[in-house]
Amino acid sequence: MMHRQLQKNIHVFSPGSGYRRCGLVCIAWIVCLATSNVTGQENDPFPLRLAAAHLPNPVQVHVNVISGGLPEGDEAFEELTRLGVKTIISVDGMKPDVETAKKYGLRYVHLPHGYDGVPQSRVMELAKAVRSLDGPVYIHCHHGKHRSPAAASVACVAAGLVEPKDAIKILELAGTNKHYVGLFRSAQRTRPIAETELDSFEPNFPEVAAVPPMADAMVALGHTHEHINLIAKSGWRAPPQHPDLDPPHEALLLREHFTEMLRTPEVEHEPAEFKRMLRDSESAARELETLLSNWHANGKYVSLPESIPLHARRITDNCKACHERFRDAPREE
Repeated sequence: MMHRQLQKNIHVFSPGSGYRRCGLVCIAWIVCLATSNVTGQENDPFPLRLAAAHLPNPVQVHVNVISGGLPEGDEAFEELTRLGVKTIISVDGMKPDVETAKKYGLRYVHLPHGYDGVPQSRVMELAKAVRSLDGPVYIHCHHGKHRSPAAASVACVAAGLVEPKDAIKILELAGTNKHYVGLFRSAQRTRPIAETELDSFEPNFPEVAAVPPMADAMVALGHTHEHINLIAKSGWRAPPQHPDLDPPHEALLLREHFTEMLRTPEVEHEPAEFKRMLRDSESAARELETLLSNWHANGKYVSLPESIPLHARRITDNCKACHERFRDAPREE
C-alpha cells in the first residue's frame, strides 16, 4: 500500500509515457523506500525508470540498487549524492573516475564484464557487493542500456533481492538490445545464492580493475572474430557445430568490441593509422550487423546481400594489416 501511494505522489517516466520530472520529491521518495526495509513484495513498483538530468537511462531495480549510464562531470556525481547513492559499481571497460567520486564521498568499485554475458565469478562479486557495500548502489556501464541492467539484474537475483521471474523485466525496461543474447541468458539463468555462501565469500573490490582494457579487448575481439569466420563458412547462418551462434548477435558483439577498444586509454597513444583501421573496422561491423539483422529478420535465406562478405573482408584485412604493422613487427621508435 505504501508503494502504491508513493507512486501517486511521485512522477517517474515509463516507456510510452513521455513524461519526465526531476526534483526533491523524487529524492524524498527514494529515501522513503530506502528506509522502509521492504524487499521482494509483489506490489513493489520495481523496476521503474527514474527522471534524472545528468545520468543516462537510470532504472530503479530495487530499493538499494539503481542501474544507469556513465556519470560524467560534477553535475552527474552530485546528482548521485542527491539520490542517496553511496557506492558506484562500474561494469564498463573504461577506467572509472575515482577522483571525482571521492570528491563527493562516493566509493567506486570496478567489476567489468563483456556484452556476451556475466561470468558466474562476476555474478558472485556483484551479489556480494549489493548485499554488503554501503547503498544505495549505482551500477553503470557506458550508456546504461545493456551491461549495467544485466549486471544489476543478476546481482539482485543472486543476492535474493529480486525474484528470478522478474530478472528479464529489468533488461526490457532499460532497453537492452535483444541481440545481446548472452546478457539475457545470464539474467534468465541466475538463481539466488545461499546466504551462507555469500557470507563466507570475500572478494576484492578494486577501484580500478587490474586487467589492461586494451589486452582484454583484444582477447574478446579475437574470440568474436573467430565466431564470425565460422558463420561466414556456414553461409552466414548459425554453424551446425555451433548452433548457439546467432549471426546478427555476433556482428553486434564485434562492433561493440571495436567501439570499446577505441575508448581505451591506450588507443589514444597509438599511431593515426592504427586508429584509422579500428574506426574503419567499427564502421564495417556496424554495416555487417545491420545487414545480417535485416536479412535474418525476413526469414528468407535467399539473395544474400553481396556487401555482407565485403564488410567482413574489410574487418579481416584490417586485422591482418594491424597485426603485421603494429603487433607482429617491432615498433618504430
